[in-house]
Amino acid sequence: MSLLLLAPIAGLVSLVFAAAFAVYTLRQESGSAKMNAISAAIQEGASAYLNRQYKTVAIVASIIAVILFVALSHGDGGFQDSGRIAIGFLAGAVCSAAAGYIGMFVSTRANVRVAQAASSGVRKALAIAFKGGAVTGLAVVGLALLGTSCFYMLYGGDSHAVDLVIGYGFGASLISLFARVGGGIYTKAADVGADLVGKVEAGIPEDDPRNAGVIADNVGDNVGDCAGMGADLFETYVVTAIAAMLIGGLIINAEGIKVTDVFPAIATENALALIEYPLILGAVAIFASIVAIFAVRMGKQENIMRTLYKGVITAAVLSIILFYPVTAALIGTDLAGISIFISAIVGIVIMALMVIVTEYYTQMHSPVKAIADASKTGAGTNLITGLAVGMMSTGWPVIIICSGILVAYFVPFMVTGETIAGLYGISITAVAMLSTTGIIVALDSYGPITDNAGGIAEMADLPPEVRATTDKLDAVGNTTKAVTKGYAIASAAIAALALFSDYLHKVGVAPEAFSLFNPLVLVGLLIGGLLPFIFSSVMMRAVGKGAFKVVEEVRRQFKEIPGIWEGKTKPEYGKCVDIVTSAALKEMLVPGMIAVVVPIAVGLFSPIALGGLLIGVIVSGLTLALMMANGGAAWDNAKKMIEDGYLGGKGSDAHKAAVVGDTVGDPFKDTAGPAINPLIKTMNMIAILFSTLFLSYSILPI
Repeated sequence: MSLLLLAPIAGLVSLVFAAAFAVYTLRQESGSAKMNAISAAIQEGASAYLNRQYKTVAIVASIIAVILFVALSHGDGGFQDSGRIAIGFLAGAVCSAAAGYIGMFVSTRANVRVAQAASSGVRKALAIAFKGGAVTGLAVVGLALLGTSCFYMLYGGDSHAVDLVIGYGFGASLISLFARVGGGIYTKAADVGADLVGKVEAGIPEDDPRNAGVIADNVGDNVGDCAGMGADLFETYVVTAIAAMLIGGLIINAEGIKVTDVFPAIATENALALIEYPLILGAVAIFASIVAIFAVRMGKQENIMRTLYKGVITAAVLSIILFYPVTAALIGTDLAGISIFISAIVGIVIMALMVIVTEYYTQMHSPVKAIADASKTGAGTNLITGLAVGMMSTGWPVIIICSGILVAYFVPFMVTGETIAGLYGISITAVAMLSTTGIIVALDSYGPITDNAGGIAEMADLPPEVRATTDKLDAVGNTTKAVTKGYAIASAAIAALALFSDYLHKVGVAPEAFSLFNPLVLVGLLIGGLLPFIFSSVMMRAVGKGAFKVVEEVRRQFKEIPGIWEGKTKPEYGKCVDIVTSAALKEMLVPGMIAVVVPIAVGLFSPIALGGLLIGVIVSGLTLALMMANGGAAWDNAKKMIEDGYLGGKGSDAHKAAVVGDTVGDPFKDTAGPAINPLIKTMNMIAILFSTLFLSYSILPI
């Protein structure tokens, strides 16, 4: 059996286990009728939003598919190749949407079961929450690997097929971008609006049923962190694999270089092993992730974070062990083969270090405590300290990423003497880093499940000890969501470097000719560095406008509907759901169009300027996204530290200041920051797809 068949087999196995965990989750007790009614309202709101979002995006995707079919037909392959790319694009879009939808479907049903299980203690509630999250994780990697490998084989299974599979990656990127942008605007407009009226003005607890915005807030957790992150990491996984496959294809087709000159152990007739290697790494890592999910069992100390990290450590160790026989079979066990194996190990190490650093800056350690302490003197000092923590949190991640890139590049380069081998090493580092996506997404989806469980416990008037249990789970969930965002952002930066290398090759620019002394490159760099800030500004303003409308609506209901304040009348929750749904769908189009229109416009002006733009987006996007994601999570956990009794607890002046900081951090960590990740990769995918068009029709050709 060809090793390549492991890829679709692993994808199918992953989907089977996702289904099994879904069945396990849905079979658990769901509690009282009141609890189920609240959960049903969350399910209805999430489904309604995603259905409307995907209908809107489907129109955009259909138009882009036609453009791809026509615009790319002038190449050597004609309409046959452009048709395949368009079909792959639509398939990638559908699979990306499906990955997010599956996660949302299970998460909105797991929440009430976790709330019910919390009455029995943290152990059972954790098991249900994590397995519910694992459904999303395994669905993401299963669909991603199955789709990428099947389209590669369907289109011929050679280096030309990889160019056609780019369409699948672009489809995934587009849906990811809109899912992240729309879901992020939805979730934070609802969250910020509900918090400002409920916690700050009315002084009532989070998720108090008297607050008309609480259902919209709970819906937002799912469409933002489950559907949004599911689509995001689906796209990241696919694009990273394609980037490595493209570099493998460059080695095979490089002029004046034979495959055996770079990797002597690979026979010329087996050169496709360089393209297939990333897919097989992903396959064996899926098996490692499935085993790791079963390793997540709580010990006697009931340490939630340590229990979840058991899964990450197990997946990492097993993946490294399995990577070696795959490398030996496809690349060889000579020095060249070992150098690529080292690059794969570097990817796992970067993943582990990113988890550690993100956890330090966002869990209850000194940076978060510093923000909490700053709240004693008001919201101003809380905001200043939170911004400082977010900025400082970018330091170690960038050092880790830079160190990893240098090792991944120079080890293969020094062994083979070929630059292209070093680029392949970088791409394999990104693939290895993303190979454990199944377990990492499980950690992320665990977060909104436990957050919703706490909300249901509050709204259903469950005993205080139940809410105490869900609060413990939710506090860890904030960190796991931050860890996932940092992981996705770092992997996007490394994968984008590989995509950028392929773009330079396709437009015929030698890396040494890509110089800062060229004004076109410099102009592109400046525009690229600017884009993440403009992109983030548009999204932050969208959240502010949506939150403003939610605040007005909740205030109106408090004033005009008698009995709400006394708990005798049920608020009109649907009004706030409609407000944030309309705001998200209206506001998501502009950021999405920025990612699509700008690279095409710059590429038609100058392909060299577009190269500068891509580097600018990667550099500024990486640091800005890390600052926002980590800073926002630190603000959130500083608020939770105070709510747990520090500095006077809920209702204190420090708590009110911390809530203000959290309302700023919310769109940082859940809207603008994570959306920069698909922005970076979408622009790189567009550059590669339309590279031949730029060469033929740009105003300033190369």
